[in-house]
Amino acid sequence: MTTVEHKLAEKGLILPEPALPLASYVPSRKVGSLIFISGQLPFRNGDLITGVVGDTLTTEEGAKAAEACGVMIVSQLKHALGGDLGRAQCCIKLDGFVACTPSFKDHPEVINGASNLMEDLFADRGRHARAAVGCPSLPRGAAVEVAAIFAVD
Repeated sequence: MTTVEHKLAEKGLILPEPALPLASYVPSRKVGSLIFISGQLPFRNGDLITGVVGDTLTTEEGAKAAEACGVMIVSQLKHALGGDLGRAQCCIKLDGFVACTPSFKDHPEVINGASNLMEDLFADRGRHARAAVGCPSLPRGAAVEVAAIFAVD
């Protein structure tokens, strides 16, 4: 078990099976020493976290959904690395999308759910560049979607 998996266990988080694509794309693509993880949706106990932040969900609930996206990202990363998370060098970038009301302004605080998870799991190697964007809707009614880029050996 890698350090990342120990830290997940300490947080009480379990990596689910990697999600299958919803349409015509692949869950991840390795190019050189980079792995691009397609946008991941938030699942809790196998159920999609849906809703609109600023309406049916609070900022804190949105952040928990973003953290769930982060867990899915790590699951996809582990799968892409043949089960060896020890090969992950660092998280380079996260792109976060928040389903929210037009007046919602706290997108960064929502996507912090995924960002903080990467730092908790990977320490300094989890610090990354990022985008946090508001959207009127996301696939399947998801509250949040997060994509990632990792450097690997």
